[in-house]
Amino acid sequence: MAAARGVIPYRPVRARGDDTAWLGMVIFLGSWAMMFASLFFAYGVLRLRQPSWPPVGTPPLPQLLPAVNTGVLALNAASLQLALQSARQGRRGQVVAALLGGLAFGGLFVALQVLLWVGLFRSGLVLEDGSLAAVVYGLTGFHALHVAVGLVGLLALVPAAVAGTLNAARHTRLRLWVMYWHFVGAVWLTLYVLIFLL
Repeated sequence: MAAARGVIPYRPVRARGDDTAWLGMVIFLGSWAMMFASLFFAYGVLRLRQPSWPPVGTPPLPQLLPAVNTGVLALNAASLQLALQSARQGRRGQVVAALLGGLAFGGLFVALQVLLWVGLFRSGLVLEDGSLAAVVYGLTGFHALHVAVGLVGLLALVPAAVAGTLNAARHTRLRLWVMYWHFVGAVWLTLYVLIFLL
């Protein structure tokens, strides 16, 4: 049905600081992307200098558990995207549910990472073994630290979601954290391919 003549449909007005916050997050994520790129480059140089990879005598890396964790982060991304879409549509209950889903998937990722590390350690991959252990524990541990930061960020959003203040007019904080989590997921996918598949 067409809007009545002279009636202006409601469009949320973005606060002046929203664009600045978005740009700040883009710059922040860009700087972290460059740091991860330098770590990946260092890993490539280290790998090329080895006569064989993985080094002789090191246990094989598992593939199933990292693959499952990749799926968990994909579900996390989908859940958080749903939370953002629901906030834009003013559906408070769905925002809360999707946000809690994102928290659950993020927490599951960390739990599975701990399980992965324990399994690697028990299989004999210890830091004294050298390059492979340093790469696996170093890169996945640094990534897990970013996941933990993301979980704290999502947890801080829950009270606002419950109160209904993450809505069509005000959802910048959620939007920025969703961007952060998409970045975390992209970094993990790169790690998964470089370390566990290639």
